[in-house]
Amino acid sequence: MAHDLNARPLGVAHLTALELSPAEFVEAAADAGFSAVGLRLAPAAPGALCYDVRPATAGHAALTAAMARTGVRVNEVEFVPLTPGIDLAALQPLLETGAALGARALTVSGDDPEPARLADTLARLAQMARPFGLRVDVEFMRWRVIGTYEDACALLDRAAQDNTGVLLDVLHLDRSGGDFAVPDLSATGPVRAVQLCDAPELRPSGDEATIHEAREGRLAPGQGVLPLHRLLSRLEPETYVSVEVPDAARPPEERLRRAAEAALAMLSRKDTPCPEV
Repeated sequence: MAHDLNARPLGVAHLTALELSPAEFVEAAADAGFSAVGLRLAPAAPGALCYDVRPATAGHAALTAAMARTGVRVNEVEFVPLTPGIDLAALQPLLETGAALGARALTVSGDDPEPARLADTLARLAQMARPFGLRVDVEFMRWRVIGTYEDACALLDRAAQDNTGVLLDVLHLDRSGGDFAVPDLSATGPVRAVQLCDAPELRPSGDEATIHEAREGRLAPGQGVLPLHRLLSRLEPETYVSVEVPDAARPPEERLRRAAEAALAMLSRKDTPCPEV
């Protein structure tokens, strides 16, 4: 039986308007119609843009004031690549900040080619995150070591921690050759969050083009060919849904508004049958 998708909270990932500070992002997200956000509080790559909103900083004060004014909550903090030799102790302030903001998850990627070591790293990070009430969600991407949905599920199995999950980004699912009908979306399955966008039929060739599409070439939900309702019609009520649609051609506020309108329009079509392909 399909769930009432339009009734669920809708979030938005920070990459959609990463040039906005966390406080500005919360305000703009609220104006667009979102009820939750993910925040980029750690660099996705060395030197990449992120924001310091640790407790007792001006950024934290501005962010919590914006959250109080708007009612928008923080769902996840990001982004931590799990590389060989990662200093997990250095992530303690990020976990503390996530907990202080009421976040539910920390997003990571798998970037260690040694499976046992990567699983141990994830297990130790999950153990660190547990006292803070945080889940550790693995986001797979075609160009990373953990590049497919199956890779992510196998990593969770090896780590064997009850506060881990898969963040299923629909673009990464499609571009890694995944089947929208296969992922286990049951309440006891690995998928804890789904990130929406859309894409054209032609898949990019090579890692460089794939990365460029993920960071700059996404379409709003319903504007491409991805069979999103194959997932949406099967989601559990507790599965968090967000949107990630960066678009440098438009101002951030317009970008967020268009993303929210497109996602809500798609979610409201909950009775539309999934196309057979």
